[in-house]
Amino acid sequence: MNAPDDSSKIPFAPPFAPLPQNTFDGLGLAKKLLRSIPAAALATLTRETSFPFATLTSMATDGDGAPLLLLSDLAHHTRNLRADPRGSLLLARGGKGDPLAHPRLTVVGRLAPSADARAKARFLRRHPKSALYAGFADFSIWRLEPEAAHLNGGFARAADYPGADLLTRVDGAATLLAEEDSLLAEVNALPRRARGELARAAGEAASLNWRATGLDPEGLDLVAPQMTARLVFSQRAENPAAWREALEEARRSAPAPD
Repeated sequence: MNAPDDSSKIPFAPPFAPLPQNTFDGLGLAKKLLRSIPAAALATLTRETSFPFATLTSMATDGDGAPLLLLSDLAHHTRNLRADPRGSLLLARGGKGDPLAHPRLTVVGRLAPSADARAKARFLRRHPKSALYAGFADFSIWRLEPEAAHLNGGFARAADYPGADLLTRVDGAATLLAEEDSLLAEVNALPRRARGELARAAGEAASLNWRATGLDPEGLDLVAPQMTARLVFSQRAENPAAWREALEEARRSAPAPD
């Protein structure tokens, strides 16, 4: 008798309940990791044997937070995905000391090619050097639809979440997303000091030369050489005017320089 097909079920049975928000914002951390980490380990299922196959890939996020990858058809992982779209990403924040003391996030779901020009633009803003080969015929953008996620935020800070909980609602934000290019241009036209204040509001060093790469109703993505930052707004902003106000509020609320 053939084994039952479990491909439609949740990828894993969550052993860890979501963390109480009054003690630790686990979901907030998970979403920040998703938006801010620029590279991830991609695991696919080898098409010949179904053994797990892990590689390293650059990553960006779509407007709703879904992971975006730029993959070549010549790569093993892409061939695996064309045979079986199931995969997972491990996003780990590095740092000094024990690597296991730093937060990491596993996202499980199905991947498919995306022909959305806006998604490709978001990826290339995050990884501009990829423009050297992104136009080659064998390269395409792939989007992962999250089905489940596991956060390890440190000791006693593990939690599981439905994939949908990781995503940002973009309903009602069509005008904002349509003006993403012009709004990012406004941010990047600010003096370096002002962009540094936005990074400081996101918890990063203000002295670096930051630039904005993506926006959504919940915040702003920033990059600097060898660094990334995620600025999270205190409340949603679904249109350009509200988004500008939320950005200025975040800048004003930045902690004072040391």
